Amino acid sequence: MPGVKSTAPVKAGTKPSEVSAAEDVSSFLEQVKRMPPVERRAGERGRLIFAMDATMSRQPTWDRALQIQSEMFIETEKIGGLDVQLVYFRGFNECRASKWVSEPSSLANMMTGVDCRGGNTQIGKVLSHVRRAASEGKISAVVYVGDAMEENVDSLCQTAGEIGLLNVPIFMFQEGNDGVTRHAFQEIAKLTHGAYFRLDASSARQLRELLAAVAVYAAGGREALADHSREKGGTARLLLEQLR
Repeated sequence: MPGVKSTAPVKAGTKPSEVSAAEDVSSFLEQVKRMPPVERRAGERGRLIFAMDATMSRQPTWDRALQIQSEMFIETEKIGGLDVQLVYFRGFNECRASKWVSEPSSLANMMTGVDCRGGNTQIGKVLSHVRRAASEGKISAVVYVGDAMEENVDSLCQTAGEIGLLNVPIFMFQEGNDGVTRHAFQEIAKLTHGAYFRLDASSARQLRELLAAVAVYAAGGREALADHSREKGGTARLLLEQLR
């Protein structure tokens, strides 16, 4: 979000692209630290909505994105407490939501069956779905990945604000550099008390780590993330430190 400063140390000999990636991750984690903790009654499973833009503009990076997105829930198998729903839009007014699944392999199978088709963005429909789902039952977090925004930003922000009141943080991941899209994504993240992150070709590893940490956090809260960070270190440990 605007105004967030990176505090990540820079080593001598680090390439500019590496510095930028480190600063982006640090900025993302700074936003995550302000999120409220996941609160859930004993025995209640975490629920995460994974939403993605499947319009034609994302075709060049689709295969890479699918691999990363399909791997993000592998760590939650150890926790056994996360249900995931896939939401995507593409083509002419096609916006679909899957059934809730509890196995990462089931999510991966659904995602690999989605191909890109030309059309305009339908982020408003995604947000409306999230709002409706959250009013019917607890949603721990939402992840959204896309590269464009072709809708009325004020309308999107209105719905995002209502989602924020339902205590559902949205993690907005942007592919590309479009300024209008960046502004909209940042506002949606801000209004839902979530976080924003811009992706580029060098951020695949960081994205994998961040998404895995988000999934673990949604599944089991701070305790689960603490166990995850002790095993994985790196970005997961930084995420835990920022959440304290």
